[in-house]
Amino acid sequence: MSKATDFRYNTGATRVPWAAVGENYNVSDLMEIIKFLMQGEGPEYDAAIAAVKTQVEKLDTLSTPPGKLSLGSKVEEAEEASNTYLGTDSSTFVTNATAGFEIAYKYANLKPGDEVIVPAITFIATMAYPLSIGAKLVFADVDPVTINMDPADVARKITPKTKMIVPVHIGGYPVDMDPIMELARKHNILVLEDAAHAFGAMYKGKKVGTIGDFASFSFHEVKNITAFGEGGIATTNIPGYGNYMKRARFFGTDFSNPIRNWLYDVTALPGKEEPFVAVNYSTTEIQGLGLSLQIERNEDIIAERKRAAAYLNSRLASNPAILCQDLGNENIKPTFHLYLLQIDPEKAGGDIQMLKKKLAEKGVTNIPHFGPLYRFRVTEQMGYNADEIAKTCPVCEEVFYKRFTHLPLYGLTQEQLDYMADAILESVAEMQAGK
Repeated sequence: MSKATDFRYNTGATRVPWAAVGENYNVSDLMEIIKFLMQGEGPEYDAAIAAVKTQVEKLDTLSTPPGKLSLGSKVEEAEEASNTYLGTDSSTFVTNATAGFEIAYKYANLKPGDEVIVPAITFIATMAYPLSIGAKLVFADVDPVTINMDPADVARKITPKTKMIVPVHIGGYPVDMDPIMELARKHNILVLEDAAHAFGAMYKGKKVGTIGDFASFSFHEVKNITAFGEGGIATTNIPGYGNYMKRARFFGTDFSNPIRNWLYDVTALPGKEEPFVAVNYSTTEIQGLGLSLQIERNEDIIAERKRAAAYLNSRLASNPAILCQDLGNENIKPTFHLYLLQIDPEKAGGDIQMLKKKLAEKGVTNIPHFGPLYRFRVTEQMGYNADEIAKTCPVCEEVFYKRFTHLPLYGLTQEQLDYMADAILESVAEMQAGK
């Protein structure tokens, strides 16, 4: 007798099981996965792969395949690891950070005409859902030092129609959350933290992502840690709402009170003012395992990134035209997902566009994260006037076009860090010399 393992068909011990996994992965499949994750070439590599295959074939005769590939114990373990790390009890593993945003937006019962304040500079995912349903995006200007949402501009742009404020911790540097939360409580507005870059960041003794009403983290392949390429953790501080998060991930299924002659019920989930319908953001067991493993070493990853940022600061501080990344303090602890490089155009003898070109010519990758949201064609197609919005976001216009870019921090050798610092100093010196 074997126990049925699929969560939808948990019929207990049975002589004729209904397998949760329709087609298991075999030795050939596993070898292709190994070769994908551990790529190489040459005779030594080929010999090593052949030896591994022999052992995997032997292992195949001694083992059984997993009973589940989706939403099983490994997903639960990843959520438990996240809860322990963040100090929350609502971590829900979803397909990506965008899925977590959507759950929060749906809870807010956003409708056409409702207003959502987002920073002028962030990734498209931050604004995708409200834009898609006809809610009105209001673009807050950014802080000239951090490139994060400016709380003072948020205060200026709140109206009776404002339903949500979405601070984004760009590059893993925490937004100044206290004034944001104060404004939200004063006006009965929900706060969704876009913490895509900030798993492990701290703000005044609290983990980023545990301050607002909702938060979502990204584990896309480019982030500090990943869940085999994609994934997100969504959290909430709404009292009693943690259990609903899991149901919001999978259609609102309710196993505690099944309908007649079936295994479960499906219900709408409670929103701020009225119920909403959930959809599917399921994640896999392999992703859950991958995330758990990387959460274990997240602090070491952040420390290594911080060491690289501190080294760049020590080198770049020699030229007053270069404004180095803020490394944080007792109250602010970034994740150093990105290194924020800024210049003073007057002292540098040119703007950031000139410096970006010089760095690219020297082989230094640099990418300003991200473009002003209101400059994308999609916003124009949805009725927004970019030039008019730009007038309300003068700092965004200044810093994006003249002052900042981002540099990589991780996976670099000391030689590469040396070269990058040399290239920046040489490029700025060339600009100052009029070359």
